Amino acid sequence: MNVKSFSPLIIRTAIILAVLLVFSAFVWQGYSSGGAPDPEQAGENRLAATLDIGILVFREGLECVLVLSAITGGMVAAQTAQRRSIFIGAGVGFIATLVTWFIAVGILKGLAENISALNLQAGTGLLAIVVLLIVMNWFFHKMYWSGWISIHHRKKKALMSEADTSQISKTSLLWGMGLLGFSSLYREGFEVVLFLQDYNLKMGGDVVLGGALIGLFLTGIVAVLTFMAHKRLPYRKMLICTGILLGVVLLVMVGEQAQEMQLAAWIPTTKIGFLAKIIPDWAGLWFSIFPTVETLVAQFLAAVLVVGSYFLSKALNRSEMEGREGLDN
Repeated sequence: MNVKSFSPLIIRTAIILAVLLVFSAFVWQGYSSGGAPDPEQAGENRLAATLDIGILVFREGLECVLVLSAITGGMVAAQTAQRRSIFIGAGVGFIATLVTWFIAVGILKGLAENISALNLQAGTGLLAIVVLLIVMNWFFHKMYWSGWISIHHRKKKALMSEADTSQISKTSLLWGMGLLGFSSLYREGFEVVLFLQDYNLKMGGDVVLGGALIGLFLTGIVAVLTFMAHKRLPYRKMLICTGILLGVVLLVMVGEQAQEMQLAAWIPTTKIGFLAKIIPDWAGLWFSIFPTVETLVAQFLAAVLVVGSYFLSKALNRSEMEGREGLDN
């Protein structure tokens, strides 16, 4: 067996072992802690929250790498300064994301003085779910890639064209490239900052930092392979895999949010007696599946929205292809 055929076997084995390890951790943690199936009791799982944050940060980081890769793709050695400006702009975008984080935390601390903890957590939880629904909406995602990346492409070409015709100076060109890099990263960073506020309120900064470091570490590996090793990674498969994981995170967050709204008395709590005997404790701890009408209906509606947007996107793609074929004929 040669090295090329041996490497995929190692990767598949590692993935299978990782899945088994995570599933075992799910069951053991839920069994040992007794879970939190009662919506009248707030349950926390710091490890689950860390994994959720890591997945979201990695997903947003992966999209940022793809946008930067699309912008810098095709740049020759003579355009090294322009390429460097793009990455410097992305670095400034990362710093701006950190500044935005501290501003958001300060605002919420000020609100906490006038709003009860349960109401504030319920509000930030709704904000996090809106961000995640946008990230998971396939129709929006289609517009994101066709619009956001094409805008960056057009802007880059316009800047380079103006530089070739001496309409702008070299300094203006470098500033423009830097702004492209800045917007590519800061957009993703801003979404992450909004998403993480709920976790920061409920579990503290150490959990957020741990999950963010995991996501940044994985993003860093992809970035090094993309920009330094010049490897063509299976980005589509990676996006699909992270999308599936984020789908699970969405259902968990919706269940938690419905529970918090019940605790804050925003919505009623209608228990389902026979489900309380069927749903295991670890399902409540890890997946926020509780035997109440409100939490289960909320999770069902979230799943319908994500799946429905997927089929809507597929139908639109199919109609566009048929329209193009009709024009060709």
